[in-house]
Amino acid sequence: MRPRAVSTCAALALFVLASGCKSKSIPGNPALGDPSLAKDTAPETFAVRFDTTAGDIVLSCTRSWAPHGVDRFYNLVKIGFFDDVAFFRVVRSPTPFVAQFGIHGNPDVNERWLERTIEPDEPKQSNTRGRLTFAMADKPSTRATQLFINYADNTSLDRLGFAPICEVTEGMQNAEKLYDGYGEGLTEAQGKIAKEGNAFLRKEYPKLDYIKSAKLVEAAPPTASARP
Repeated sequence: MRPRAVSTCAALALFVLASGCKSKSIPGNPALGDPSLAKDTAPETFAVRFDTTAGDIVLSCTRSWAPHGVDRFYNLVKIGFFDDVAFFRVVRSPTPFVAQFGIHGNPDVNERWLERTIEPDEPKQSNTRGRLTFAMADKPSTRATQLFINYADNTSLDRLGFAPICEVTEGMQNAEKLYDGYGEGLTEAQGKIAKEGNAFLRKEYPKLDYIKSAKLVEAAPPTASARP
């Protein structure tokens, strides 16, 4: 395996936080505190609009690409999981790679969700530029809430089991403006992010970009390549 592929496996790994579910009350949608409530089946096609601090990003999703992953993403958007969530790992140099997000800003939410993994999906699409894919640890059965937008044609991820679920159809130029000055600096800090949330990120990494809100769009725009 090429060196890049080795680093990819480690870099896209989820930090598994062994923790019990506490009884703290969590504001917002009840499913934020009880993942068992987020079990809707996604429509065959739909779109999601991310209102980010770098501008809007619209994703077109197709359930047949990866049903388990698409259903999870649909439910996370529906319950507001991604609101005020940071793009904590943005890698554009020395070569474009990914923009990763999905650790909730509230540590109590992370306690409920970090180990709520989903079943694997066989990759049916390739990890080309603009595709949205779940991050995972050493195997597809570890997918939970973290995802990344591919900045390049990362086709080496396909054979490792990374199954794309959606594609950027509007605003790829905004995705490529996300702050990347911290590079891989936060990759090993995922456990601390999960335990301390946005309070830690805003204090120690104040330049990060965030998803201000994520909303379902009534109809999905036609799936199109994110290439310029």
